[in-house]
Amino acid sequence: MNSVEQEWQKLLFTIAKATEEGEHQTLLSIMLTPDEKEALVTRAKILHKLLNEKCSQRQISQDLGVGIATVTRGSNELKRHSEEEQELVSRLLKPFIE
Repeated sequence: MNSVEQEWQKLLFTIAKATEEGEHQTLLSIMLTPDEKEALVTRAKILHKLLNEKCSQRQISQDLGVGIATVTRGSNELKRHSEEEQELVSRLLKPFIE
């Protein structure tokens, strides 16, 4: 595991611990800028549409008002993961979108 991956795992543990303590909102609100929050919400919407609505990347780009490259990056990341992982993400994002 490379250094970035190790640091990522530590951060995920920290966020999980903050969640257990009910402090995740404060932690993430301070860690993320408004632009980063918006980008994360947009990525969640893109992934949901790619996984559940079977829209074209161009249609998603138009629907969400983002560049096609932004949608393509989300699509490419999905392709790096198994079908089981994609189904998990789809299930986890469903309440967020509804």
